[in-house]
Amino acid sequence: MKKKLLIQLSTILYIVFMITAFSTQVSATENVSNAFTYKVVLPENQHDKNSNYFDLRMTPSQKQTVLIKMNNSSNKEITVDVALNSAKTNTNGVIEYGPSKLEKDNSLKFDFAEIVKGEKSVKIPPKQTVEYPLTITMPDSQYDGLISGGIYMIQKDQTKDQKAMIKNEFGYLVGMILSETDTEVKSELNFNKAYAEQQNYRNAIFINYSNIRPVYIDDMSINVQIMKKGSEEVLYDTRQTKMRMAPNSQINFPVLMNGEKMIAGDYSAHIVVTTENNGKWEWLEDFTITDEEADKFNKEDVSLLQESRIDWRMIIFVVVGVFVVITIIFFAVRLYYAKRQKEKKRQAVEKKKKKAKKNGK
Repeated sequence: MKKKLLIQLSTILYIVFMITAFSTQVSATENVSNAFTYKVVLPENQHDKNSNYFDLRMTPSQKQTVLIKMNNSSNKEITVDVALNSAKTNTNGVIEYGPSKLEKDNSLKFDFAEIVKGEKSVKIPPKQTVEYPLTITMPDSQYDGLISGGIYMIQKDQTKDQKAMIKNEFGYLVGMILSETDTEVKSELNFNKAYAEQQNYRNAIFINYSNIRPVYIDDMSINVQIMKKGSEEVLYDTRQTKMRMAPNSQINFPVLMNGEKMIAGDYSAHIVVTTENNGKWEWLEDFTITDEEADKFNKEDVSLLQESRIDWRMIIFVVVGVFVVITIIFFAVRLYYAKRQKEKKRQAVEKKKKKAKKNGK
């Protein structure tokens, strides 16, 4: 009875604990406050009237100020941090307009962050709306194509529940495209390099190429095959579709080695890229993986580290040892029973002889 009562009491305490923990988490989540909202004020030179981002038709040397209305619905003053970024392309073929560590491409002639200027932070009084100005200064010469980027806004010091350690941050992103003409700009891709690296601590070969024109590239597909130099045997093959590239941006496309060790040597990369409107680029490029690179990345590859933690020699030694022990036991038991059977037969024979001798008397 005492044991049963103890089990019931433990169950009740566990249920109470789970309900309390869940309530705390929900409460912490619901208390997170995002008092900041915004509204884009589209000017008269908005090119696409139906879009909710800035798509401005400009002229050479034009200076213009556009506005974003920022609202604070709380009873306390808030601060909004603002970052202006040129559009870039990440490894997945997705365009990023927010802050990132992606490198600028050498073909980028006019950087969005240098053409569009604004304050890095804005203080908004409680229950008020302020106008945040962005000043645009276009290049002096006429420009065919697009200059694109994003305005990233995030409320600073948002609510954090210290007990549950839950923090939700709310950021907003507004795109901006600047153009001067309707002149069609044809896309053009340039191969830069193939090189050994890692993605998420896993060995990979990266293919780096650039969109060197001020135009978006849509519906991009890529197929990469990696071979030993001079060989037709494909070691690694990767395909991806439905990708995009930002104007004047580069992409580092990864070809994962699927948990295999990186081996130093000379290799070739066969790359085929297709885009909308039948665009196609094909490259066959050689590259080298050095001994230093292979050693470095193999030591850092989490797949190889997990495999190296398993001592296969010890496992084989134990398995063989167990097999030997079982074999010895099997033959020992078999020999023991064989001896017993032999002894029983001998005793039976002797008993039979004694009986016969006795009957003969």
